[in-house]
Amino acid sequence: MWLKPEEVLLKNALKLWLMERSNDYFVLQRRRGYREEGGGGLTGLLVGTLDSVLDSTAKVAPFRILHQTPDSQVYLSIACGANREEITKHWEWLEQNIMKTLSVFDSNEDITNFVQGKIRGLIAEEGKQSFAKEDDPEKFREALLKFEKSFGLPEQEKLVTYYSCSYWKGRVPCQGWLYLSTNFLSFYSFLLGSEIKLIISWDAISKLEKTSNVILTESIHVCSQGEDHYFSMFLHINETYLLMEQLANYAIKRLFDKETFDNDPILNDPLQITKRGLENRAHSEQFNAFFRLPKEETLKEVHECFLWVPFSHFNTHGKMCISENYICFASQDGNLCSVIIPLREVLAVDKTDDSSKSVIISIKGKAAFRFSEVKDFEQLVAKLKLKCGAVNTQCDISTEVAVGSDSTEPSHDFEVPSSTCQKECNKTVNTEALMTVFHPQNLETLNSKMLKEKMKEQSWNILFSECGRGVSMFRTKKTRDLVVRGIPETLKGELWMLFSGAVNDMATNPGYYAEVVEQSLGTCNLATEEIERDLRRSLPEHPAFQSDTGISALRRVLTAYAYRNPKIGYCQAMNILTSVLLLYAKEEEAFWLLVAVCERMLPDYFNRRIIGALVDQAVFEELIRDHLPQLTEHMTDMTFFSSVSLSWFLTLFISVLPIESAVNVVDCFFYDGIKAILQLGLAILDYNLDKLLACKDDAEAVTALNRFFDNVINKDSPLPSSVQQGSNMSDGKSNHIRVDITDLIRESNEKYGNIRYEDIHTMRCRNRLYVIQTLEETTKQNVLRVVSQDVKFSLYELDQLYVIFKKELFLSCYWCLSCPGLKYHDPSLPYLEQYQIDCQQFRVLYHLLSPWAHSANRDSLALWTFRLLDENSDCLINFKEFSSVIDIMYNGSFTEKLKLLFKLHIPPAYTEVIAKDSSKGDELSTEELLYFSQLHVSKSANEKEAESGKNSPKKGKRKIDIQAYLNQWQDELLKKEENIKHLPRMNQSQFIQFSKTLYNLFHEDPEEESLYQAIAVVTSLLLRMEEVGRKLHSPTSSAKSFSATDCASRGPSQGKTESPVEKDPSSQREEPQWSFAFEQILASLLNEPALVRFFERPTDLKAKLENAKSSQLRLRTKI
Repeated sequence: MWLKPEEVLLKNALKLWLMERSNDYFVLQRRRGYREEGGGGLTGLLVGTLDSVLDSTAKVAPFRILHQTPDSQVYLSIACGANREEITKHWEWLEQNIMKTLSVFDSNEDITNFVQGKIRGLIAEEGKQSFAKEDDPEKFREALLKFEKSFGLPEQEKLVTYYSCSYWKGRVPCQGWLYLSTNFLSFYSFLLGSEIKLIISWDAISKLEKTSNVILTESIHVCSQGEDHYFSMFLHINETYLLMEQLANYAIKRLFDKETFDNDPILNDPLQITKRGLENRAHSEQFNAFFRLPKEETLKEVHECFLWVPFSHFNTHGKMCISENYICFASQDGNLCSVIIPLREVLAVDKTDDSSKSVIISIKGKAAFRFSEVKDFEQLVAKLKLKCGAVNTQCDISTEVAVGSDSTEPSHDFEVPSSTCQKECNKTVNTEALMTVFHPQNLETLNSKMLKEKMKEQSWNILFSECGRGVSMFRTKKTRDLVVRGIPETLKGELWMLFSGAVNDMATNPGYYAEVVEQSLGTCNLATEEIERDLRRSLPEHPAFQSDTGISALRRVLTAYAYRNPKIGYCQAMNILTSVLLLYAKEEEAFWLLVAVCERMLPDYFNRRIIGALVDQAVFEELIRDHLPQLTEHMTDMTFFSSVSLSWFLTLFISVLPIESAVNVVDCFFYDGIKAILQLGLAILDYNLDKLLACKDDAEAVTALNRFFDNVINKDSPLPSSVQQGSNMSDGKSNHIRVDITDLIRESNEKYGNIRYEDIHTMRCRNRLYVIQTLEETTKQNVLRVVSQDVKFSLYELDQLYVIFKKELFLSCYWCLSCPGLKYHDPSLPYLEQYQIDCQQFRVLYHLLSPWAHSANRDSLALWTFRLLDENSDCLINFKEFSSVIDIMYNGSFTEKLKLLFKLHIPPAYTEVIAKDSSKGDELSTEELLYFSQLHVSKSANEKEAESGKNSPKKGKRKIDIQAYLNQWQDELLKKEENIKHLPRMNQSQFIQFSKTLYNLFHEDPEEESLYQAIAVVTSLLLRMEEVGRKLHSPTSSAKSFSATDCASRGPSQGKTESPVEKDPSSQREEPQWSFAFEQILASLLNEPALVRFFERPTDLKAKLENAKSSQLRLRTKI
């Protein structure tokens, strides 16, 4: 590898390097201790340790080339090599292309300049594409070479970054290098002859966290397959942890959540992943989550600056964040002040002429924002003008910018779709919130609650006059205080849209909802059936959902969303949430609020595995440990909190609190996100702490919490008493203390308001790994429980077999995006069908695990075995099918093993295999293997389709055919009763191949000679028996049979001899075929003790499994 020329003092270097070649201008050196007998003694050990620990080119390769000029002690390193062949190639290139040219220069300085320029040119050409995106291409090239040399992973494995750190092996720290690549976390250390090499795949990590203790001030803890690993002494531990977190989540999404991964174009190509790209992605995700922006937004620029706050008359310090379509600002503490400015709202972008370096952004509604002390403000103004197409209006903008009086009017730009779409929408869609229809406010009969409601509205109007109204309003501490008190009924829909970011989705997609409603009407699938079933269960006590108006609106919103997002479709709890949204928001707004909740604010909540809810429950448990340790000590099992709180998270407390109290929780949720739900959950447990500590079991604790929820009221709710749930309690419960929801929410903010968004995001990422791995473990246990009933393996052996099976699938998918196993991976499928392998993956496993893998025709055996197992001809097999055949090979009786071999040599398993490259013998290329695995026997496509439709459930559709599952189960029961008499007869060409296979299996066996003799006796006997039966039918059959007998009894040389059938295919049609039944072959083989001993000889499966686990990755490496 060519290196950027750097100076080296040869005087000191001679202690560590030995000279091998030299001329007037170049020196080739070898590292001391490398390839020396005995490792070079103590000097070699010390040098090897230095190479591993120090950050220098020496750590990369044992060979290097230096450029020298006469009469100078300073040399320049220009190349290095991992082996002698590589460095020799560079040396010869220098001699042929550079040496002849150097003689024409007059001075040493010109020679050095020429060599440096030439080497830099070679490096630039070599790394034009590969390293252009790295911060320091030269150092990255060196690290990449060391990574490849140390671990030998395939070239497709993309190194993302590397760090110097210590790995703790017991209580001893080992200094070395941590390499982070797309699929692996790798560590390498070499200290005084002791080499440590660690490779952990990201998908195997169940815990990734930053920890600290007495010994390690700060370290990164990695837990993989039950083993703990600690890395410390990082220069930038936060940066390292962030990248590790990103890569682990990337692997989890790719392998366990394929649909999410497919919809993520940024991660679609592993070769495009870089350190900078992952960091930018993490920052963009946090930016979008904080400001509630669409997922598609990417953070482009961040500028530190001051924002003028007109109603407070001061400049607040913070950061201006710019994406493709938004300009956002957050003050330094995050809570003091924040602003979101969509570029669609911007009218003009200007700069001031004074020294304040100010950028002034004018928006619709006669409002403007002034950002001062902006670095490179002139370039920023030019970029923003270009970005939003704002016209610089030459109006006189004063240095003190105030929000105009007209800004108190609400911004309804998001409510104006195109006129055509609006007309269509009005035909079917409600344009008013259900609350205004069923509970209109009567101004003539104002009671105390209505007066309080009007006072709340007045407070918000005052806020609007100060902070603006609409999407670009200032959000301050006062805004939060008003939200905690409860948003007035008349403003809930507008402010929910604003705080959730749904206002932006609706504004950028005018007419979308009406179009989706029209397209989804009349559709019938599993989602719509479930929706119809749950419609009447959604707030049934509310009059809005006792009428066709409310029910129809709920049906349209849920059906439209199921149509928009079929991956989620419909999930229980969505109906309850949507019912509340429809009460306070217009129908189209309710749809976009549902989109914001399901796709941004509560990601992965509403699907079959509810991963998002499980992750947040794990976060909740973590917060309970931190904030309520006495409760943690009292509870024997923390899963109690998960089972109790699941409905809290899924329905935002709507299912457990009275409706008039629950809407206040929804107010806080749309303003603060999941943080509000976590805080309220902690406050509820804290309020009931003494009762929970007094409980003796879970049932008692659940009763105490339910009684508490029944007594939560909203004393200021303007809802009629007929609708309020809290006021309808029986007198028997009146002796319990009532709790006002406003006081409870205020207390949750005061006690737990210090929980930061960043901390929640980190905890979510950390617990997501744990939740996914726990679900995978559950899948494994369910698969093992089903499979263990049909095989003779112990649970440990079956567990290890499953690990190897799944690992092979993942290994083959690491560097292949179009892997069929990933393409068809669907966590919603039955457990057995979630992971399936193709023929190539099966061949690798067959070679690793089969006791018959030493056979010369092992590729053909693997192919026929796969075809036998692939009964539905989809070119995929599951773990149950895989384990069944391995079980027969190891634990089957003589008859079962022989029956398996017999079935491998008759259709549908058997197909004639002819390799294109005869020089490789019986070895098949991947293309040939896949081709032969897809050849189907005597069934048309229509027949197969009909058969698969009849025998298997419909995988591609959401609707599950129960009858198909029953038929499949019945077929499996019938298979178990299969009698050997039902097996078809084996014809002559198949029998000849069967004999070849037996000869190959016996090769190099201790009883090889007696086995060959036994099989020769058996084949001769069978053929002579058949010859007797054929004599009366054809006079030529005797000669033909004799030829075949002679061919079969020649032993191993048979594999090189063509059978009469192969020589003259026409003879098959002219002469009657001889064939054998399985009973004949079995009876003949049972008479030979050597054959019986061979097949009944026990094989050490445990050793095979251990060897397979250690060999899986090594088979793909270059070392």
